[in-house]
Amino acid sequence: MKKIIAFGASSSKTSINKQLATFAANQFQNASVEILDLNDFEMPIFSTDRETESGIPQLAQDFYTKLGTADLIVISFAEHNGAYSAAFKNIFDWTSRINAKTFQEKPVLLLSTSPGPRGGSSVLEIAKNRFPFQGAVVKGSFSLPSFNDNFNTEKGITNEDLKNQLLEIVNSIEL
Repeated sequence: MKKIIAFGASSSKTSINKQLATFAANQFQNASVEILDLNDFEMPIFSTDRETESGIPQLAQDFYTKLGTADLIVISFAEHNGAYSAAFKNIFDWTSRINAKTFQEKPVLLLSTSPGPRGGSSVLEIAKNRFPFQGAVVKGSFSLPSFNDNFNTEKGITNEDLKNQLLEIVNSIEL
């Protein structure tokens, strides 16, 4: 059985992006899904001075190791001022110090959502352009606009057109 590692790139305890990542990961057939919570990987703010003084935190190594166990990584991005959340960016910065190819040539599905009509599309574009340089093999991307209008915690994506768009992407990814 193939393994999917999924997470919302947000530290919110009620992250809508974690909900979307969980929903998307569970659409794959014959796969086990492990959902990560960025709060389990909270570290000091990255700086080269801190790295010189204390080394790379064990939690960065733990996150990197988790990514390495995946056959597919599913990430849904929260958009903070048009870019990554500080929580994700910090984990990303620390983990990239272990290996610049942070995603270890793993297939990755990139997602985003927000309460607004653009669905986090700015941060999704940043990730789509940046992640291949970080060792991600981007297999697809999807933005869910207006989360509160198009998602239900029990049913998942409620807009059939949007749900079908995501399922088409999921079905195009071979595990």
